[in-house]
Amino acid sequence: MKITVAKTAGFCFGVNRAVSMVEDLVKEGKRVCTLGPIIHNEQLVEELKEKGVRVVSAPKEAEKGETLVIRSHGVPAAVYEEALVCATEVCDATCPFVAKIHSIVKSAAEQNHTVLIAGDPKHHEVIGICGNAENTPTFVFSNAEELEKILTENNNFEKKSITAVSQTTFNAEIWSECQKILKKGCTNAFVFDTICNATAMRQQEAYCLSKKSDCMIVIGGQHSSNTAKLFDVCSANCRHTYFVSTAADLKAEWYVGKENVGVVAGASTPAHIIKEVIKTMSENLQSVEQVEEAVQKSFEEMTDEEAFEASLSALTGDQKVTGTVLAVSENEIQVDIGRGLAGYVSKEEYSADPNADILKEVSVGDTMNLIIMRTNDQEGIVMLSKRRFDAIAGWDNIVAAKDSGEILTGLVKDIIKGGVTVFCNGIRVFIPASQATLSKSEPLDGLKGKEVRFQIIEIGRGRRAVGSIRNVLKEERKAAASKVWESIAVGDRFVGKVKSLTSYGAFVDLGGVDGMVHISELSWQKIKNPSEVVLVGDEVEVYVKAIDTEKKKISLGYKKPEENPWVIFEKNFAVDDTVKATVVSMTTYGAFARIIPGIDGLVHISQIANKHVAKPQDELTIGQEIEAKIIAVDYEKKRVSLSIRALLPEEAAAEEAVEEAAEEATEE
Repeated sequence: MKITVAKTAGFCFGVNRAVSMVEDLVKEGKRVCTLGPIIHNEQLVEELKEKGVRVVSAPKEAEKGETLVIRSHGVPAAVYEEALVCATEVCDATCPFVAKIHSIVKSAAEQNHTVLIAGDPKHHEVIGICGNAENTPTFVFSNAEELEKILTENNNFEKKSITAVSQTTFNAEIWSECQKILKKGCTNAFVFDTICNATAMRQQEAYCLSKKSDCMIVIGGQHSSNTAKLFDVCSANCRHTYFVSTAADLKAEWYVGKENVGVVAGASTPAHIIKEVIKTMSENLQSVEQVEEAVQKSFEEMTDEEAFEASLSALTGDQKVTGTVLAVSENEIQVDIGRGLAGYVSKEEYSADPNADILKEVSVGDTMNLIIMRTNDQEGIVMLSKRRFDAIAGWDNIVAAKDSGEILTGLVKDIIKGGVTVFCNGIRVFIPASQATLSKSEPLDGLKGKEVRFQIIEIGRGRRAVGSIRNVLKEERKAAASKVWESIAVGDRFVGKVKSLTSYGAFVDLGGVDGMVHISELSWQKIKNPSEVVLVGDEVEVYVKAIDTEKKKISLGYKKPEENPWVIFEKNFAVDDTVKATVVSMTTYGAFARIIPGIDGLVHISQIANKHVAKPQDELTIGQEIEAKIIAVDYEKKRVSLSIRALLPEEAAAEEAVEEAAEEATEE
């Protein structure tokens, strides 16, 4: 009997990510609960339960201090919002490929598209997808016949825009048939291939393996959708196809006497369960040599650490192992990889960061994921690399992020010609200058040393990744703008940043939306240019004066009413008060003197002196400080009248009056 195990058997990227998140939280000492089973595998859920991980059916069941983990299948938007309110902390383990579908249907709903979903309407993933396509018609179908029925009963579809997606674990062959129907019957259909790549590969391998096998064993949880799809694929080609959850479900009569037995496993099946199934089946082989060969063949392609440890294959370069730290020195780390060999990690192979301090970062007893670089059988030494393992894992995450659209976080290390370089999980990502900032005019220098959020937009040869910070900033700005427009009202106050200046005013970023402060609103005093008051980059407090929702324009005010010079003047001055003022300008009929900034009073030529004055310049000069009496105020016309003469001695004033009368008589 020959046992062939599918290379794709076991955890997929999304499942492994979700399980790792939960296990990491437990290792950190946190109390954890998952919103529904983290994956569809009863055995693994039970193992996590033994570690203290609870399963809750609703966010409100999370206890105070617990971290609530959103399962890999994702949840409706309303449930996620509820989780943020109810739980102390929320960790989102939604598979990135599922999250991408959520993003697609949200966008479709915003554009008033009808949403069609290929999948099981009772499956949690599909329920979550429907819950992210709010306020728009949504239909779920599981095969081509159901799709035809939906299209027939809703014959106005061809006039509407349609967005069609599939469950990540949907049958690839059926989805292909459905796509043809959609493209033929709905000219306005936007069809997205959202079956997970790993799922498609798994189904393809199951198809090929079942075609040449006398018996097929399908391993996985009873409620696992992708495992059920594998069973359907295998059953179509091999009539002796059996579904098992664990080795305990096996029956020897299924496979004993069969020449070729194939084994496939769902994406939620832990490696140790696959291993137990293979061992149980192998016990029926005739010799120990055959058992060893079957187990080795079953696990030589698997990357799971536990399965690798169980493999009987020899150590070769590029294999992945887990090591336990035995000793740490300044230049190397000694580890035990469980093979009776001495394993060493040099300082250079520990981290991509040349400044990493292994004495501070590594302790005896720590476990490490490593890559075997080379072995020396004579000396019994294995040279290992953590740096290379991290690079491989990091690159896998980068590639997955490109497919899922996941937003990554990294540190800007260098400003180079044409852009910047960002390091994310040990991987260097190039961000072109055109993708590094929200606007092309922004300088790049300020990014160095900053942590940034970005998306992968291109994967090239030689592990070359290109990213975009701008895409993330644009989406964040778009979301922020929507939020602002939903609630903005006249009178609202904002603290914004001056974005640009023009000759007629300043544009202020209110957090996704720009508003304009007209030059007349910048200062109570006359100014020639906005730069006299504010500069680009300044944080300013503004208030909304007017809103034009059709043209998407917001008029802002900057100067404060309480700083109005006329308000200040009215509070502090009255008619008959004596004030000190500074001469600021002259006219043929008098001089203007500044009482306070923004308020100039007129000293009429007749009120300058107690004698006849031919022109103001004969008695006054620009910049001269004077004392004058307020003799009149017109608040409506914004005028103040001053008199120097009113403060002169009465005798002198009387003499002047006599002289003026005599002059007038002479003239007559």
